[in-house]
Amino acid sequence: SVLEEFQIEEFKERCSQCAAVSWGLTDEGKYYCTSCHNVTERSQEVINTDLIPNTQIKALNRGLKKKNNSEKGWDWYVCEGFQNILCQQAEALKNLGIGPELKNDVLHNFWKRYLQKSKQAYCKNPVYTTGRKPTVLEDNLSHSDWASEPELLSDVSCPPFLESGAESQSDIHTRKPFPISKASQSETSVCSGSLDGVEYSQRKEKGIVKMTVPQTLAFCYLSLLWQREAITLSDLLRFVEEDHIPYINAFQHFPEQMKLYGRDRGIFGIESWPDYEDIYKKTIEVGTFLDLPRFPDITEDCYLHPNILCMKYLMEVNLPDEMHNLTCHVVKMTGMGEVDFLTFDPIAKMAKTVKYDVQAVAIIVVVLKLLFLLDDNLEWSLSNLAEKHNEKNKKDKPWFDFRKWYQIMKKAFDEKKQKWEEARAKYLWKSEKPLYYSFVDKPVAYKKREMVVNLQKQFSTLVDSTATAGKKSPSSFQFNWTEEDTDRTCFHGHSLQGVLKEKGQSLLTKNSLYWLSTQKFCRCYCTHVTTYEESNYSLSYQFILNLFSFLLRIKTSLLHEEVSLVEKKLFEKKYSVTKKKSRSKKARRH
Repeated sequence: SVLEEFQIEEFKERCSQCAAVSWGLTDEGKYYCTSCHNVTERSQEVINTDLIPNTQIKALNRGLKKKNNSEKGWDWYVCEGFQNILCQQAEALKNLGIGPELKNDVLHNFWKRYLQKSKQAYCKNPVYTTGRKPTVLEDNLSHSDWASEPELLSDVSCPPFLESGAESQSDIHTRKPFPISKASQSETSVCSGSLDGVEYSQRKEKGIVKMTVPQTLAFCYLSLLWQREAITLSDLLRFVEEDHIPYINAFQHFPEQMKLYGRDRGIFGIESWPDYEDIYKKTIEVGTFLDLPRFPDITEDCYLHPNILCMKYLMEVNLPDEMHNLTCHVVKMTGMGEVDFLTFDPIAKMAKTVKYDVQAVAIIVVVLKLLFLLDDNLEWSLSNLAEKHNEKNKKDKPWFDFRKWYQIMKKAFDEKKQKWEEARAKYLWKSEKPLYYSFVDKPVAYKKREMVVNLQKQFSTLVDSTATAGKKSPSSFQFNWTEEDTDRTCFHGHSLQGVLKEKGQSLLTKNSLYWLSTQKFCRCYCTHVTTYEESNYSLSYQFILNLFSFLLRIKTSLLHEEVSLVEKKLFEKKYSVTKKKSRSKKARRH
């Protein structure tokens, strides 16, 4: 406009960033370079507009109030990035049917507690002693509060949930903060998009749990566990794998003004799927670090109780409903259904939580061994008897035929596993918003990304002309079995009469033998409880372990270890006899 030209015609200095002479005015009346958007400290003096007829004052709103410039974006800290990821994950869980209180109350308070314990907020001596302090959560939380830029809470403000033992006065005086020096700040401006990216990647302090992207899943699982929601850890990780919960490339959903490059790449870039055992350990680690109180009791009416989970997995793998009575019996005999055994207590001397899903399938494996022995011999002999009985008595309730079940399940399992492997092979690890080390590399990174996308389109056209299937709707079940399905036999209603015998008012297994999955456990200082080598075990046992391990997306050795622990509780006397024998042998040698 005429007025704008009149206001800037006297300002002829060159831009300190790009040396151009092209200026505009912000809302505050400051000059900014129209070439590189650099804002100067110099302001235009007020001009009497009455001297210029037929004109109106129009301020130029460039949205530069909280930004450095359009290239560098906002000043932000690493903890704000993790806060954004937690927000995304909480919203995803809400979309899966989890109540809003998980995000607004539980996860909200856990994150506040972490910020305080790690000396990043809600304390007297925060880590960030210079520069802009990090944006943290508001008390009345909504999605926009997590993802946008709410005002910073007072350093010493602390909700009641945090005050109970979260940080003692001695900690405040003894623990030294991590000051971000002027040198490191200038370094971060070059080597990372976040203010503390370089410093954060180098930071190490004993007793502090350093936040990582996998740790966000630990926070989510802790929140689910506190709420006793109907999602196990294996379900959570599978929903991540199916892209229902943000994890891989979650940074690409950051606000546009949160620029990531340099050291941020190593902090937020993930190029592997979350591992069950790793997230399980991190869950205990985070719960212990936060000094959380004992979690709500896991009772018989809770989804995570082994009696309920066993029924769920029996249905999933198409086994008879009658097996549930046997799994409940094993749970009772081993004490694995006791509240104190199942409930997570982070402040206990030996803080540990139960692997609820792994424990449930391990109990089913033990029951299968009790019924069929799984020695590549007895199970097939019992299958012959069931087959003959079913042929002669077609109108009666069919006996469970292990061989027929094995054939149907193996086919379904192989098909499902092949699809899963293909999906993993086709997964696009590169994000739509490429990460780069510096602004010099930015054009190259975007050019490479464009080439990759074009090559993928060409390759998919050559390999398969059909359209790519959309994202699957989330489900707790991976296999579905119904009586109406004529193509596949549903064994839910089949009888165990062929493998059980009556004795008085009780039922006993026809099989009186049993072999222990582990004869001798490793010592307590060993990194594992037992070892698993496939060649040492029967093919039927291997198949059962492989089937359940695939369902839970865990290593077969982890399930074998859990089976051994269930057996140890169930056959405590047998193990004690084995120990005595080994001790007597050692005594004889000496």
